[in-house]
Amino acid sequence: MAPTIAIIGGTSLTTLDTLKITHRETLSTPYGEPSSPLIYGELSGRNVVFLSRHGQHHTLPPHRINYRANLWVLHHIGVEQVLATAAVGGIRADMEPGRLAFPDQIVDYTWGRHSTFFEDNLKEVTHIDFTEPYCSALREKLIQAARDLGMTAHESCAYGATQGPRLETAAEIRRMERDGCDMVGMTGMPEAALARELGLSYAACAVVANWAAGKSSGPITMAEIERNLASGMDRVKLLLAQVIPRLEAV
Repeated sequence: MAPTIAIIGGTSLTTLDTLKITHRETLSTPYGEPSSPLIYGELSGRNVVFLSRHGQHHTLPPHRINYRANLWVLHHIGVEQVLATAAVGGIRADMEPGRLAFPDQIVDYTWGRHSTFFEDNLKEVTHIDFTEPYCSALREKLIQAARDLGMTAHESCAYGATQGPRLETAAEIRRMERDGCDMVGMTGMPEAALARELGLSYAACAVVANWAAGKSSGPITMAEIERNLASGMDRVKLLLAQVIPRLEAV
């Protein structure tokens, strides 16, 4: 049976070692090549498909990811629900490194990315409702699974999506905080909007990898990010194993 659940792996989740792999598939799309082959397998008794957002060896920077190809290929094979993982920087005072967070809002600061399927050969102009950018039913399942596991997670927060690949300045983070952003990442958009255009139920599980610029003393180091992501992604794997069996319907 073809999987209807997809997991998009972000930074530090280029592979999913808890997935019992059955086969891999490389597909092309009208929008070019996806970031990685599709990896099919079984997780907690359910058929799922895994796609690595940054490529199998983490070589694709955020602004060069082919978001349209990634979402199109998942929709093409029959996926209906997408759980996306991501690494973020903490802006809000309680967004300390290592925490999990399930954003319910997003602010888009990206530019120049292919951000819609609705631009060529249209019969009419299409506007999606993006008032609530994440699927509330999927978010609720993530929240409940985290509670059942005793995990501390932020259940309501706004994700600020920046262009990358550089990290932000302290002034940019202050602006984002004034704008209402609680965390900062580089891959949340246009991924969420493209999923909505295709009618996919989409939710994100973020791991706070570091304090955002100006929120701690000293520079942001990759060693710090990697250390926090290592422990955070271990919790994400436990969470995925807990939530996947609950995704019978949304």
